[in-house]
Formats: sequence, C-alpha cells, structure tokens
Amino acid sequence: MSESGCQEAPGSLEPAGVEGNHGFSPPIGNRVTVVLGAQWGDEGKGKVVDLIAQDANIVCRCQGGNNAGHTVVVDSVEYDFHLLPSGIINPKVTAFIGNGVVIHLPGLFEEAEKNALKGKGLKDWDKRLIISDRAHIVFDFHQAVDRVQEQLRKEQVGGKYKVLAQQYKSMYPTLEIDVEGELLRLKDYVQRVKPMVRDGVHFMYEALHGPPKKILVEGANAALLDIDFGTYPFVTSSNCTVGGVCTGLGMPPRNVGEVYGVVKAYTTRVGIGAFPSEQCNEIGELLQTRGKEVGVTTGRKRRCGWLDLVLIKYAHMINGFTALALTKLDILDVMDEIKVGVAYKVDNQSIPHFPANQEVLHRVEVQYETLPGWKSDTSAARTFEELPENAQNYVHYIEEHLRVPIKWIGVGKSRESMIQLF
Repeated sequence: MSESGCQEAPGSLEPAGVEGNHGFSPPIGNRVTVVLGAQWGDEGKGKVVDLIAQDANIVCRCQGGNNAGHTVVVDSVEYDFHLLPSGIINPKVTAFIGNGVVIHLPGLFEEAEKNALKGKGLKDWDKRLIISDRAHIVFDFHQAVDRVQEQLRKEQVGGKYKVLAQQYKSMYPTLEIDVEGELLRLKDYVQRVKPMVRDGVHFMYEALHGPPKKILVEGANAALLDIDFGTYPFVTSSNCTVGGVCTGLGMPPRNVGEVYGVVKAYTTRVGIGAFPSEQCNEIGELLQTRGKEVGVTTGRKRRCGWLDLVLIKYAHMINGFTALALTKLDILDVMDEIKVGVAYKVDNQSIPHFPANQEVLHRVEVQYETLPGWKSDTSAARTFEELPENAQNYVHYIEEHLRVPIKWIGVGKSRESMIQLF
C-alpha cells in the first residue's frame, strides 16, 4: 500500500485503477436511448418513441428534415410529425432539434400549429422546444430542386451519370424563386424562433453531465436510406444510422446506451429503388390496403413485400441493436401462410452480405422460409400470451434468426396496442 492508501499495480508507478490518466477519470454521465428505423422508413418509430417518451426528460431529433414523417395516436387523436420530435406530446418533455437536422421554418410552425389544433398534446410546445444554433435552414427553393431531381430520377432510372448530367443542365433555367417574397416570410419567423435557439453542444453536454435524466433520441428515415449505408442513390442526405446520433447532436459515442431498432412485420418502401422482397401481386396489394400504406409526408402509396431478414441483419451490423420493436403484426392476421426472406442468391450463388451495388441488388433472388399464419385477430391482445401460437412462433423465429430480442410488438395504431415483453 502507498502512503495514500491506494494499492499500487505491479510494475506501475500509478495507483490501481488510474493507469496513466494522471488521476482524472471523467464520468460517463447520462446515456441516451436511441430509436432507429431498421428498413426503408415508415416502420412505426413514432409509436415506439411515444411509448418511451412517457417518462423521458428530453427527446431529441439528430438528423433529417421535414421529409421524415411520424404518426402518433394518443387518446384517439392522430398527430403527424415531420420536424418536431414526436415525444413533445408529453407535456413534461423538453424537445431538442440538433445540429444534424435541416429546418424549413414555415414547415416547422405549420406542423406545430396544425397538431396543436388536434388536441392538448402540444400545449406550450414553443416553450419546450430548443433548437441547436448549428442546425441548418432549408428554403422553399431547396424543396423545389428536390422535386425536380426526384422527377429526373424517375425518368432516367437506368444511368446514374446521365441523371447527374441532366440535373446540371436543367438545374437553373427551370427554377423560379420569389426571393423578396420568401425573405419577407422568413423575417416573420425570426422573432418567433429566436427564443428557441441555443448552443446545442453546450445544451447536450449539460444534459449528459448534469443531474440524472432520461434522454431519448428519435431517428428519422431508416438504415436503408442512410447516405453511406443505404441503397444509393435512392437514399436521404443524412446518416440515419447510429453514427448520426453523435454527429447530429454533438455528443460522444460512449454516451450512447440502448439502441432500439424498429422493424415492420413485413417490408415497405416509398419511391423507386431496389426492393428484393417486393410483392407486385395480390399479396403486395393486400399488405398495402390492410396496412394503409400511404406516406405521411409524400402521400404516395408504399410498395409492399415480405419481411426481409437479410436486410434487417445488415441494419443490425451497422447499428448494434440491443432490442427490437416489431410493429404492425396485426396486418398479417388474414394470411394463410407468411414468407420470410432469409438469404440472397445472385446468379444462383449464395451471397453472405447485403449488396452495395444497385445493379446487383436488382438481380437478387430472395430465399424464403414459409411459416403458417394464425388467421385470427390479434388487435385486442395486450400480452404476449394472448397472441395466437403461430403469431408467437413468428416473433420467436425473427428473434432466433437475428439473435436480437424483441421488446415490443405492435398490434394496432394506439399507444395501448404496443405489447411490452420485458
């Protein structure tokens, strides 16, 4: 023992437990809980966030913009969110929009005002919202350009180079911008938004290293729309995987705690791009109709297909999910049998990974396992034991294949329809 009472480690001049850090051992502080989409979006992240946010202190958005859309139903009132963290429905929550989010100011205020008219969920929202002073603003013309680019992609799916060249050729001549009009509208928002703006890095540091707090991070979009790991070029412009939490809020990785992946019980996608398990038949139509698969933001019908576990496993490799939420299980209630994608083949050869190349992904043949359906209504179930045996088996099959536990099962739109397993 040294004079200080600390036992010295063999062969070291430092006290045990210090190991060269000169006596400084910074506390980790509070850890954040993260909710992320594991497919192409529209998995029901808002419902999971709403559930966890009931006892949260802070709910954050770290990336994306108002191209994201979350629907939350509370007390029979349906709220639609695009920019605001959906956890703001909890009147005790402080909502934080981080530097990784791009903000359309008219859209932000319109969204808040529309939702405030629907119910009491957004009471004093403007006093409970904090916006990072490093967040970027998007203007109307950015959205106009987005629409032009989306149309060009649809018209020229075949060649990436040709699409890019056409974008540059047509970018400016066709664009009409009411400069003075937009500046005048934005000036009206300045005084309203100014009280909400703070130094986001300092805010997060204080939240992480102050008194114990429950901090929730709400991901927008999803893993397969990530700009680096998604099905490029049909992706969003941000990192919607777990790395985007740190860069989009200005916080270190060691403060990331639980990472929950949200998985729909089947697969959907909005817009164009490869979709290996898509069902362009009566199965796809049934899923689209029963699931009311229409985009919250775009209003477009979603393409539908069977659950693809190759895709989910890829999302898990990147995000390291600690547990999953399986949503919209009730949509499968009428199926005689349910197929699950478990492997990919290209040119009759099995491949052990999710392809980065779109041309390869378009040639993928999905290998399916067929499971028996349960042919009964699950929407009234409130415990796992109340689910039909084959529905329970479906849940277990997913867990065993992915080696990730399922913590919640969604069997309806309301908060009460989320079954918690542990």
